[in-house]
Amino acid sequence: MKNVFDYQTEWSGLQNRMARMFDPDSGRTVLLAVDHGYFQGAPAGLINLRETVTPLLPYCDAISPAIGGLKTSLDPKTRTPIILRATGGNSMRRPDELDDEVVTVSVEEMVRCNAIGFTVSCYIGLPGQCQTIESLASLSDEAHRFGLISIGITAVGADPVLTKFVKGEREDGGELTADDKKEAVRYLKHACRVVSENGADIVKTYYCDGFEEVVEACLSPIVIAGGTKRPTKEALEFTFNAIKAGAVGVDMGRNIFQNEHPVAMIQAVRAVVHEDKSVKEAFQLYEEISKG
Repeated sequence: MKNVFDYQTEWSGLQNRMARMFDPDSGRTVLLAVDHGYFQGAPAGLINLRETVTPLLPYCDAISPAIGGLKTSLDPKTRTPIILRATGGNSMRRPDELDDEVVTVSVEEMVRCNAIGFTVSCYIGLPGQCQTIESLASLSDEAHRFGLISIGITAVGADPVLTKFVKGEREDGGELTADDKKEAVRYLKHACRVVSENGADIVKTYYCDGFEEVVEACLSPIVIAGGTKRPTKEALEFTFNAIKAGAVGVDMGRNIFQNEHPVAMIQAVRAVVHEDKSVKEAFQLYEEISKG
């Protein structure tokens, strides 16, 4: 596992911000993604962003909102580190153009909002690949002058060939074939390496069978995306498998805030990430908290 605390050998703002986001004992992080509104509008679970976020803040190591959500729905007195969504310009109203993203938040605004870092989606293999990689590279260059953390996301947009890796099933709803699983590893290895080579301090990507190969090929530590909403136990299972394979944490949204019991779910995820609990143990914890 790539240890984020070995990222730099001398004291720096970047290293200090990494230490705020990653648990000093486990060396891992539970990042709560609530930026979905920047292209989805008002998805289930985020209609009232303040109401959703407030009870979850004590249990996440950092939170990732879009700029509007940060300014309207987060208490400015919160001590939870902020990872700010920095790109956008797309929406589900034009799903075929989800990879057409540009920079929407300046580094100056990140500093003004006291964010410790930012996220940028990179659409590797899609028409928007060049402009989104350029956004990552240029923002990383400028942000690193201020010691901010750059997180690059291997986004797949609405591309049917790539979204099956995220959903874990084919378009017809059937299970992925052996060839599909091999292709998922090949694609994610390529995408993660490209993102890390272009300045990302951390890469956010999707879990797949053979994830060890993806981790090995990436130059930066990897956190896994929660992806589409899944049953509680299934979400805990892929979290467990990803951590076992070398991921340094999760950046999870819908599988927490759309869960029937979000506070119980985020604590169960923490148990897997920070305490190395098994899926069975984490699910038992989830049931105990949700019934309490």
